[in-house]
Amino acid sequence: MELDKDEMSKVSNRLKRAQGQLAAVVRMLDEGRDCEDIVTQLSAVSRALDRAGFAIIASGMRQCLTQPDDGEPGTLDVQKLEKLFLSLA
Repeated sequence: MELDKDEMSKVSNRLKRAQGQLAAVVRMLDEGRDCEDIVTQLSAVSRALDRAGFAIIASGMRQCLTQPDDGEPGTLDVQKLEKLFLSLA
C-alpha cells in the first residue's frame, strides 16, 4: 500500500522541522545551555515525531478502509495497527 502523497508531504515537512529542532538541541548541549531550555526543546521534538508517526498511521488506516490490499472492503489488521500505535507510546 502506498500512502497518500499530499498527506506524506505534510508529514515530511513536520519531520524536517523536527530535524531542525533536534539540531538546535544538540547545539544547546554543546553550548552548555540551561537544562530547562534543553528539555523544553527536546520535548517539542518528541511531540513533533509522535504527531508525524500518528499521521502516517492514520493515513494508512484510511487507505486500508477504503482501498484494502486484499480486495475485501473494510479489511483491517487491528492487531498490526494496535502494535504500531503502541510503538509510539
